[in-house]
Amino acid sequence: MIHAGILYRRDNQEDVATLKERAIGSIDIVVNNLYPFEKMLSLDKEEAIMVENIDIGGPSMIRAAAKNFKDVMIVVDPSDYDEVIERIKNNNVDLNYRKALAGKAFGLTAYYDGIISNYFNSINEIQFPKYLTKPLRLDSIMRYGENPHQKSAYYLDGYLRNENKFDFEQLHGKEISFNNMNDLTGTVMSLKEFDRPTVVGVKHTNPSGIGSGDDINEAFDKAYECDDISIFGGIIAINSTVTKYIAEKINAIFIEIVIAPDYEPEALEILKSKKNIRILKSENIVSTKWQDLKFKEVMNGMLVQEKDDLLYNEEEFKVVSKRQPTQEELDNMIFGIKAIKNANSNGVVLVKNEGTIGYGFGEVRRSWAVEKAIERAGEKIEGCVLASDGFFFEDTIELLHENGVKACLSPGGSIHDKDVIELCDKYDMALVFTGTRHFKH
Repeated sequence: MIHAGILYRRDNQEDVATLKERAIGSIDIVVNNLYPFEKMLSLDKEEAIMVENIDIGGPSMIRAAAKNFKDVMIVVDPSDYDEVIERIKNNNVDLNYRKALAGKAFGLTAYYDGIISNYFNSINEIQFPKYLTKPLRLDSIMRYGENPHQKSAYYLDGYLRNENKFDFEQLHGKEISFNNMNDLTGTVMSLKEFDRPTVVGVKHTNPSGIGSGDDINEAFDKAYECDDISIFGGIIAINSTVTKYIAEKINAIFIEIVIAPDYEPEALEILKSKKNIRILKSENIVSTKWQDLKFKEVMNGMLVQEKDDLLYNEEEFKVVSKRQPTQEELDNMIFGIKAIKNANSNGVVLVKNEGTIGYGFGEVRRSWAVEKAIERAGEKIEGCVLASDGFFFEDTIELLHENGVKACLSPGGSIHDKDVIELCDKYDMALVFTGTRHFKH
């Protein structure tokens, strides 16, 4: 009866007669709030409670009213209540407004069902379902996109378990831009590779420098000294409390964003002295986990893949050269894998004492990336190691030998591997293969 009162066509005499014959009343407006499935999800409720919070009648009534938008007004957003009431009072509920409300209603039910679908895919451990939905809700309209002539918006994923929710609070500064959010994501991705006190500097999604140390001040100095020019206008992510020492260093240059789990009171006051710097606090910057799937828009659709959460396979990690690397070289190589993993391919990094000293990335030829890293390392190159996100050829070994680099790491896997190993042995260089590639495009 309810659906008949919603769906009957007011200009169809047969529909009108049927309702009159069966004494069914007319429903001209539907106001509906769905069961709070998303809220229960965020509270990590058990399966029985989640199932009980799947609304059945609500979406059905909403869709019915939205379908018959010409005659029935559907209201699903409390923020619309005041306008709806005002329009009814003024007899100003025109067809275009009804269509707008209908569109919002169908968007809500699709979003709601998308969250439920993701929930069942998760508990059924279905990684790549036949019908994949990504429930997103508008958080904010941004000033512009990558460039000033592009409009943009920030949407939040409605299906996020607590362990995947990256919580942050803005303590100071102007609003975060499209590019800021994109770079911020890359910065945190890089930071989360490290367990020791670590600082990551990023510019245009690529690291300008990464440093780890026994304390966070030491880590900051290493990250900054890798490239004290490119960090200008970049983002700094820190996995420990920001100290007064670090705040004073940051204040001496221009930085777009600083994000950390906490700030010493004096450090926060120092940073706030600059008007435009965005200061973000994220207490779960270390503990939060990335979602299992990554999405990339391509022609006619999306590519979906697992997140890259394997650093290397221990069974495939092996020294393939005659010279054995020292423990310090091995430690720096592993640091190097973490430091290059989230940079754009082709990528290499030179590392010394748990700090990056020279990056090369985003090149179409790996040897060009090596040349860039060597150039940027300058006089600091002595005693460093090189880590590469993909295999390399003999030209890389020649470049490293010419510049005094005695240890290097790559995934291996090229038809040139045998020649590369022989060349390393000729130059008494240590070479490690990980068996795990980390391309990022």
